[in-house]
Amino acid sequence: MSKRYLYPLKFETIFKEKIWGGTKIRDVLGKDFSPLKNCGETWEISGVKGNLSKVAEGVLAGSTLPELIEEFKGDLVGDKVYEAFGNEFPLLVKFIDAAQDLSIQVHPDDKLAKERHNSLGKSEMWYVFQADPGSSLISGFKRETNREEYLQYLNSGKLTELLNREQVHPGDCFYLPAGRVHTIGKGLLLAEIQQSSDITYRIYDFDRVDDEGNKRELHTEQALDALDYNAYSDYKTPYKKRLNEVVPLVDSQYFQTNLLEFTTGIIREHYERDSFVIYTCFEGEAELQTEGLTTNICMGDAVLLPRKFKEVHIRAKSGFKMLETFMA
Repeated sequence: MSKRYLYPLKFETIFKEKIWGGTKIRDVLGKDFSPLKNCGETWEISGVKGNLSKVAEGVLAGSTLPELIEEFKGDLVGDKVYEAFGNEFPLLVKFIDAAQDLSIQVHPDDKLAKERHNSLGKSEMWYVFQADPGSSLISGFKRETNREEYLQYLNSGKLTELLNREQVHPGDCFYLPAGRVHTIGKGLLLAEIQQSSDITYRIYDFDRVDDEGNKRELHTEQALDALDYNAYSDYKTPYKKRLNEVVPLVDSQYFQTNLLEFTTGIIREHYERDSFVIYTCFEGEAELQTEGLTTNICMGDAVLLPRKFKEVHIRAKSGFKMLETFMA
């Protein structure tokens, strides 16, 4: 039996057909989702039960993420992460293609998700890397409201009048803490980094039906205690694009994400970081080199760099854009 050891890990993509899904996962990212009719989401790195990522290549091929954590513990995820989450992987990485609007929805926070589902809550971020002209999304309320007024608007079919809609362009970033009402609008292709949870309370689904004429289930009552009824001044994450520099995007209590847009290369040092690092590539191609190991990463790939690797050389092949994510 081959000796098992850690290296930068790629996983088999999990494809999800959705009522709102399209074909950009194949047409833009080059990922074949056949025999599905469409693909709304790919789950690239997942520890969610029933959707466990399996290593795609190398001596660990076929091993699931929880199996690897149990085997390698802090060397894979970091000692602090292992102490906090055990064999559960704390993040979920997706690509999402919305050919139609997703439902208007909300996710519970850690406290509510623990009480109701024995799960983590779901705070998330979106980085949009392709957008059809005129695309938009919903994030939050446009003004402060409360449960009673919200229900009046919902029950009268006027909920969207209360919601904040944003025009969206490639390069836009949004952080959505648990409790924020939202939907991804049609025409958007994005990367999503989120807590490891698949709990969604669907509020309104635009009265659409599936192939058999059935509407999807709504979670009106469950959403009431989950919603944050406050309004905020800036829902879009502000940042300045800088070429060949590490640009901070999101700094939350759950994860931190940087944007790396490089025409050359960079050495990333993680000596002080007690966490795995995830590189999610949405443009170009590069090599990740660490301790004599080389892994190729290109558009549509997500690579998990185990905690044991303190330094990684990222060498551009054709220039690249990627997200760098680690635990706070």
